[in-house]
Amino acid sequence: MSEIVEELAPTGDDERSGDAEYNPAVEPDKATAWLNMLTESEKAFEEWNECCDNIEKLYANLTQLRSTTRDKQFNLFWANLEILKPSIYAKKPEAVVVPKFKDRRPLYQVTSELLERCSNVAFDLTRINDLLMLSRDDLATNGRGVAWCRYEPSDKKRKKPEYVCVDHKSRRDFLHSLSRNWREVTWVAAASYMTRAQAKERFSEYSGDEYQLAEYKVDKDLQEIGGTDNRERAKFWEIWHKGLNKVVWVAEGCEYVLDEAEPEELAQLQGFFPCPKPAYSATQPGSLIPVPDVLQYKDQLDEVNTLTGRLHALSQYLEVKGFYPAGSAEISDAVQAAVRTNSKGRVLVPISNWAAFGGSKEVIIWMPIDMIANTITAVIAVRKQVIEDIYQIMGLSDIMRGSTDPGETLGAQQLKSQYGSVRIRDKQGEMVRLARDIEEIMAEIMCSEFAFGTLIEMSQMEIPTQAEQQQKLMALAQQAQMIQQQAVQQMQQAQAAPQAQAMAQQQGAPQADKQLEQQFLALKGNIEDEQQRPTAEQVEQFIRDYRTTAFILDIETDSTIQADENAEKQRRGEFMGMMAALLPQLGALIAAEPSSAEFCGELLKFSVAPFRVGRTLDGSIDNLVEQVEMTAAERKGKGDPKMEAEKQKLEAQGMIEVKKLEASKAEADGKAQLEVMKLQNEAKRESEKMQGEFRLAMFEAESKRRLEEAKIQQLHVKGQHEAREHEQKLVEGAQKQQILTQTAQQKQVDAQNRQADMASRRAMGERNQLFKERQAAMKPYPTVA
Repeated sequence: MSEIVEELAPTGDDERSGDAEYNPAVEPDKATAWLNMLTESEKAFEEWNECCDNIEKLYANLTQLRSTTRDKQFNLFWANLEILKPSIYAKKPEAVVVPKFKDRRPLYQVTSELLERCSNVAFDLTRINDLLMLSRDDLATNGRGVAWCRYEPSDKKRKKPEYVCVDHKSRRDFLHSLSRNWREVTWVAAASYMTRAQAKERFSEYSGDEYQLAEYKVDKDLQEIGGTDNRERAKFWEIWHKGLNKVVWVAEGCEYVLDEAEPEELAQLQGFFPCPKPAYSATQPGSLIPVPDVLQYKDQLDEVNTLTGRLHALSQYLEVKGFYPAGSAEISDAVQAAVRTNSKGRVLVPISNWAAFGGSKEVIIWMPIDMIANTITAVIAVRKQVIEDIYQIMGLSDIMRGSTDPGETLGAQQLKSQYGSVRIRDKQGEMVRLARDIEEIMAEIMCSEFAFGTLIEMSQMEIPTQAEQQQKLMALAQQAQMIQQQAVQQMQQAQAAPQAQAMAQQQGAPQADKQLEQQFLALKGNIEDEQQRPTAEQVEQFIRDYRTTAFILDIETDSTIQADENAEKQRRGEFMGMMAALLPQLGALIAAEPSSAEFCGELLKFSVAPFRVGRTLDGSIDNLVEQVEMTAAERKGKGDPKMEAEKQKLEAQGMIEVKKLEASKAEADGKAQLEVMKLQNEAKRESEKMQGEFRLAMFEAESKRRLEEAKIQQLHVKGQHEAREHEQKLVEGAQKQQILTQTAQQKQVDAQNRQADMASRRAMGERNQLFKERQAAMKPYPTVA
């Protein structure tokens, strides 16, 4: 790393020559050198971008196409692309991962299947078909298609799992160092458009408010065609520099780097770059600047449009016109009546000076249109020839366009189809190569960044852990030990009672011995298979150490192009015919000599290898070979003394194997006990540690509780004091209120007494007054003389 930086560091001559302006190692924190690199690359691609702008308008310009006053055109470019695009890519690719060497090692086989399943699942999650469709359109139209991969970690808050995302980058959003070929490229850059809120979330942690200096604006050109909204966005560049082993983010208007990271912090990729080599149609010799295919026949397209315009102009004059003398009123009236009745336009033109026009004796002189018709015919023939020239340049045969001559032979049509497929095979290969490179980068990211549990969930494979495998082996060993004990018991019974053993043999004891033998051999095979079966820990370690270097990553043949049903049927028929002729011969060879089964299996795999189904049949062929070999050996071994001796030898070896299994079981038990003791000691230490931490936490909690209780008690006492004062105030207030109430009641009583006294006095006064009035009104009694 230091050597690279020293090589990139400028000398005095470099500073005088101006090379330091393009060297980011001079001022690593400044964005100036990075932006100068981008500007230099943009200038080199500016001519191509301008050319692509015109091509895209020629392909599909809604404003021009909907105009009624535009010139008439023959949209051959659009028609050719609609034929070419599905021919080079039509459907989602299928990932293929196989070990680099065909030695059938279980660990390599299981790991390759795991990576293949994960790659296909990742293709579905990232919608690889949509991305490759966009890259295909760019390749066919502009000559270059770009993809960019990135790792998205899991987000527990948003409940998003980790995944690999693949983005499509348009032609103005992808730059690289100016180089002669892709192997010489030293840096690549991809642009992303962010609002201020998005930029703050992304860059504020590293560079503070530097993101606010970026040039935020609304892309008016893109807004006019409906490609963006009214929100302002800035263009942020992500640059991966292989020479400096660094990844930085910069933007126009920002003086300093917005973010910086080492590739180890992002993803460890073998090719360093997070993007595969773009899919190229053709490049300018000595550079990586694309050359669109349409430029190769642009002159012919212009000629076709010119001829089309002439055809439409001439067709306007392809109308019957006639002349008649204007002096004859009857003829004129009759002709005009016929014109009004049968024609929408003015077909006949009256001539007042008929003698000057020629004085023909004919009543009507028709204008000749055969010259116009002949000219139109000639223009059509020329245009057809120019269109054929375009097809010759592009390599689109009439078979590919769905046009054919019924008089042609089948061989001629097949030759045309093959010629056309040869011309587009390079573009098909570029799309397959792009998909394969994306698959490789995604697999590397998944191997280095994904948790192994995520890979297991994606692949939906059942890979046992080491503990599960050991437990299963111990169970199988116990079963083998039980079979051994049964065999020993039978031998002891035979030695103790020879006569009973003879009777048992007559009654079918050999059948029981054979069953025990078959069970033991089956258990032995299961134990060997389980021992060879890789565990989850081994697969995980293998992935972390080797990642994709031990495998070949590819795309299944013809999985990205539209299948030809007739050709597919023909290939299947050839395959079945080959199998029908080969299988009986191989079966007879294996029946005669069972040891040739492995050779026959390899020969069968070699025969089916050229067919697409050959790879999926490999595992089935291996299983078939093993079964056929065992069956042939059993058939051939019946009644053969050599086979009986071999069987006894196998039985003796089986007993030895059982003892070995017992020894390995005892050793495994001892190791398991040691592991249990270690785990118990560790658990005890952890328990003591947790108890100490628990006691400390309890003491702290108790101290806090007592402090809180003291505070609460103090507040309680204070509250009681305040409550007593408040209560005393309430009592005093109640006493005062009672006194005031009593005083008011006394005053009320006094007032009532006074009122009653006054009423009594008034009543007494009234009675006295009434008495006086009555007394005054009484007459005196007469006196007696």
